[in-house]
Amino acid sequence: MTIRCLIRPSAYFDSVVLMRIAGELGGRPGVDAASLVMATEANKQVLAGAGLLTEEAKGATANDLVLAVAGQGAAVDDALRTALKALERGSGEPGTGAGGPPQSPPPVRARTLAGLRGAADLAVISTPGRYAAAEALKALRLGLHVFLFSDNVPVEQEVFLKEEAQRRGLLVMGPDCGTAIIGGVPLGFANAVRRGDIGLIGASGTGLQQVSVLIDAEGGGVSQVIGVGSRDLSGAVGGRSAFAALDALAADPGTRVIVLISKPPAPEVADRIMARAARAGKPVIACFLGYQPPDPPPGVRTAATLEAAALAAVGKDAGDGPEASGPSLTPLAARPAPPPCGGGGGGLLRALYTGGTFACESRLLLLPQLGTLAVHPAPPAPGEGITLPDAHVVLDLGDDRFTVGRPHPMIYPEARTEFLRAAMADQRSAVVVLDIVLGYGAAPDPAGPVASVLAEAAGRPYRPAVVAFIVGTAADPQGLARQERMLRDAGAVLAPSSTAAARLAGQLLAAPGAVG
Repeated sequence: MTIRCLIRPSAYFDSVVLMRIAGELGGRPGVDAASLVMATEANKQVLAGAGLLTEEAKGATANDLVLAVAGQGAAVDDALRTALKALERGSGEPGTGAGGPPQSPPPVRARTLAGLRGAADLAVISTPGRYAAAEALKALRLGLHVFLFSDNVPVEQEVFLKEEAQRRGLLVMGPDCGTAIIGGVPLGFANAVRRGDIGLIGASGTGLQQVSVLIDAEGGGVSQVIGVGSRDLSGAVGGRSAFAALDALAADPGTRVIVLISKPPAPEVADRIMARAARAGKPVIACFLGYQPPDPPPGVRTAATLEAAALAAVGKDAGDGPEASGPSLTPLAARPAPPPCGGGGGGLLRALYTGGTFACESRLLLLPQLGTLAVHPAPPAPGEGITLPDAHVVLDLGDDRFTVGRPHPMIYPEARTEFLRAAMADQRSAVVVLDIVLGYGAAPDPAGPVASVLAEAAGRPYRPAVVAFIVGTAADPQGLARQERMLRDAGAVLAPSSTAAARLAGQLLAAPGAVG
């Protein structure tokens, strides 16, 4: 195997551009891994752990861009040449076959933040974390709200930016903010949902997407979708942006109901936010996964799942059991039972998510039934195969440790196929769970690679049940009906939500022949 790194001194690019280039390169024949990152010490340590750090790259500084590729001989050199050409164009589309519909509305472009003054009230910042705080501070001082997509921003800089925003009456969405819809304009990863009177605030990008899509499916609509960044509800940050967003929606005449969404927050922060929510003067639904206060304050209703939060927002109650469409579940009992695994158990769960919130919700719903869920070991080095553990497993394949040398699977869905192939080929697997995320920023055809892998397994004597759910609307550019049809034709059972998919997986695992 050949491993090569090229260094671009004093150069940085939009992180989404870098992920898209890495994604296209990683799918080429002869390329085992590709990564385009700034040479910060943290990134170099991650590259070293993935076996992608050469001696030349060790000497790069935090101001330099590293292009790292591992693979077979000439394929590595060709991939690096292609990456350099793509960077010169600044397009993020190194190949000629990307195709597909446009992935986002045309952005407002300006060479400097000063050029945005008068053209917008909000600055979108997606630079490497080293530079992000400085750019965000410039925007705040120009009187602009900030959507900060960048990650790897030190927490002390995040707190400083949010305190500065508070002094100026502005809002910082982020860092590591993946989703927002402001004034009907989608930012980052977002779906084409109808406008309405439900305001969403979330420290979870895919959680915001799922709830907004379910609201749309129930005939409702959103007024604003405000992401606050993955760390906002931590003890260190203290919910600073969540408080500001809550106050803004409380004062917004176009918002009737407010929904708060987060992966497990710091309990003391969650308590303070719910106390503030009780004074909003509007109904508030709090969906803090993994945290259920014993006595929520008046005017605040708690929801244990994403589905329950969406239904409460439109004035409905969540049902007790999952519903599914697609192929009948009846043939499950007729499938050959998987052989016993370690400890005398039966078939195993393989939940392979691209969204971290879905993995969190699934763990919370299934852990009481399954007892233990394995933490997957470090991802394989370039060229190595996938070995799944001899236990139930729920993976967030968008986690940083899985995206080193590999693009995020929401942008490049082929990044998940090696895990899916391993799960389908493993006779210990009883149920495989998958999320398919549509919308702006997502891949043009996220269901396609999944359907291809399922088709490969169609002729085998044993095949695990596959449960999938799609986060999308009929207005999303990928075509919801087409994505559903591909998955059904490939034999997947479609659940209407992440919540329903996890519950359905639990029912299948408890069925005769699935678990001993």
